[in-house]
Parts: sequence; structure tokens; C-alpha cells
Amino acid sequence: MTKYFRDLLLAAILSIASQQALAIDSQSLPDVDEGVVSISTVDPFKRVGYTVGDVIEREVTLTIKAPYKLIETSLPIVGYEKRYRGKVIGIELKEIQHSKIEHKDYTTHQLKLAYQVFTNSVVAKNAALGPEYLHLVNTKDKKQLVKYRVPSLDIAVSPIAIFGQVKVENNMSTFLEPLLLKNDQEKTRLKLAIAVLALSLLALLYIFGKHAWLPRMGGNFAKTYRAIKKLPHNDEGLKQAVAAVHHAFNQTAKVSVFNGNVDEFLAHNPNFLHIKDEISQFFGLSRQVYFEPSAVHSVGNNPRLWLLKFTKQCRDCERGLIPTTNKAGV
Repeated sequence: MTKYFRDLLLAAILSIASQQALAIDSQSLPDVDEGVVSISTVDPFKRVGYTVGDVIEREVTLTIKAPYKLIETSLPIVGYEKRYRGKVIGIELKEIQHSKIEHKDYTTHQLKLAYQVFTNSVVAKNAALGPEYLHLVNTKDKKQLVKYRVPSLDIAVSPIAIFGQVKVENNMSTFLEPLLLKNDQEKTRLKLAIAVLALSLLALLYIFGKHAWLPRMGGNFAKTYRAIKKLPHNDEGLKQAVAAVHHAFNQTAKVSVFNGNVDEFLAHNPNFLHIKDEISQFFGLSRQVYFEPSAVHSVGNNPRLWLLKFTKQCRDCERGLIPTTNKAGV
């Protein structure tokens, strides 16, 4: 019951303060203390080029700390014609929407203001929305009335048509941002070029990459290729290289691969069909290195270099690429 009478008393105080506020000029009221009111605004991006009939919308959010309350009768009145430096500018408040959320220590007011332009001129001219003065009352001292100034918004009203010769630079509003050329098409082309470049670099990395950075880049022959490059350039190094390639074939096929079951290996690994002849040459080299030193192979005078090129071809095959020929080099 006590709370009911307290709310009733507060309503009566606000009503009396509202009537007093109507009779008091805003300019004669003191400003509210700093920190009592905080404000945020959502202003239109467009600041120039308004003509007859245009509607300018603005949102204002006020947070008022207790014990101060907004006297709602001091809100802007629909139909009130705005003034700029004391002169009527032909802009009226068309609509106002007010909502509030009350909390224990503060109240949040949201104002949606819509102004309409009713003026025209032969030249562009400056105008302003506001300032709006709102009245607040201290609920703990009903005689304490203060005002809060909602900042104005500077705009420019433009003529519908220009008569005679004018200098453009003299009629440019200071609110107008620099004129920019549209570059949407260039941006699209740049993005496509960057995408193509990225894919090209990725393809080159996949083809020539030596490390297992991408899927299928860390295969058996890729590891063997890197290992062979580190072996010494002598007969022992050649034997180790041949053994390493044999090991890569066996790991790939999951069985031991010899010259007699190459066709079976190719049936299960069709990517290696591109180098069927080179595989036969490799087994000929293997026979000469391990079993028949006097046997003749067909890999040329530098078996180690040929073997390195052959291992690179096998690496390309396991990656799903078409291998280069031996003549193309490493």
C-alpha cells in the first residue's frame, strides 16, 4: 500500500512539474549536471541533397540516471517547424516515436524522429535538425527543473533545379564527401585474379613440392626421392638408392614387386602405366647392380642421375599427376 501511495505521489509531482515546464522557457532553465544523461544517436549517412518532400529520420537514445526523470511533455511536438539561427528553415517534425525502459537506478528513452522538408531554394543552403531541449525534474526535489540539449544535426537542402550558370566548386556543400568512382568491377576482377593466382601457386606447389604439406604429397616415392638426393655419388650410394626404390614399390603394392609381376602391380596402380617402360628399365638396372655386374642396362652412362629422375616420375604417378619424361630433367 505504501508503494502505491509513493507512485501516486511521484505521478502528481511529475504532473505539476510538467505544467510548470510548459510555462517555462527552456533557455531560462539551468543545464543538467554532467554525467546525469548519456546519449547515443543514429544519424542518416546522407547529409546533403535533401529537397522538397524528403523525410529525414534520426534515432536518439537517452539514459537518465535517478533521481532525475524526463518530463515527457517537453518532447518535440509534431508539426513544429525547425529554425536555423533563429530563422524558419521549412523543415517540420513529421513523426515522433517514444519508448522507455525503467530500471532501478536509471531510465532509457528511445526517440525515433522523422523530419520532412517543405522548402526549396535556387541554391544549396545549410540547415540543421535541432537542437532539441528536453526538461528533467529531480523527483527528490520537485522544484529542481533542468534542461538537456540534444545535439543538432547539420544538413544541407538542395534546389530541385539550378537556374543559370554556376560554379560547381562554389556550390559544393562542406558536408559532401569526396566523389568516388565506382570500382566494383575492378574489385571483382582483382578477386578473380587473386583466386587464379592462389590456385596456380597451389598447383605448382603440388607438382614441384618436396615436402608433405598437402594430401598425397608424403607418399612412398616422395620420401624415397628425398632420400636418394642425399646419398653419396658412388657404387655404394647407387646400391642404396636401388634398394630404396625397391622398398617404395613394395610399400605401394603391399607385396614384393619384381620384373615378373609388374603387370599385376600396374593393374592395381594404373597411375604408373605412364612409365611402364621406365619400370622395366629400373628392374634391368637392379639386376645389373645386385646380381649380374656384367649385364647391360639401358639407363645410360649415369645410372644414379637416371634413377633420381625415375624416382621423381614415380612420385608424380603416386600423386595422380602425369610424369615428365626423362629428357625433361629433374
